[in-house]
Amino acid sequence: MSDIKEAVLIIAKEIFRDEELFDTQKALEASHIKTTVASSQLGNCTGKLGAVANATMLIEEIVADEFDAIVFVGGIGAMEYYDNTVALDLAKDAAGKDKVVAAICIAPRILANAGLLKGKKATCFESEAEALKKLGAKFTGADVEQDGRIITGNGPHAAAEFGETIAAAILEE
Repeated sequence: MSDIKEAVLIIAKEIFRDEELFDTQKALEASHIKTTVASSQLGNCTGKLGAVANATMLIEEIVADEFDAIVFVGGIGAMEYYDNTVALDLAKDAAGKDKVVAAICIAPRILANAGLLKGKKATCFESEAEALKKLGAKFTGADVEQDGRIITGNGPHAAAEFGETIAAAILEE
């Protein structure tokens, strides 16, 4: 792997949360981490607040070995990945290779469904807190939570801190 650190940000094809993509991406790029936006469709994806992001990679094309971090962006659209075997297998594969695996808002549910939050401190948007607990997470309600290489954030207001926490975890490798 090159000296360039890279993160892939996975968004829903529609109704991803704008700040959770762009504020996270800005924090990563401020730390000189290259970002790629991926989704279940290529091209324009629309955020809840109307912003448009260009997905240049399909989620099924992501190879965990090619990235230092796999990041699932929230927003109601992220539900499309809750039971998506490609997303769940990617999260498990990345965690198994000691990559940073991160999710914000409702997206930590993806990590929980993949079995990655059992016994781990985690946070998420309040609507998913009970589901995370049922799937074994130690829900904290913090803005951002890091437990080893797993990083979770609880919503749009925490996106910049979420991105900074991911950047710090990548750079301490």
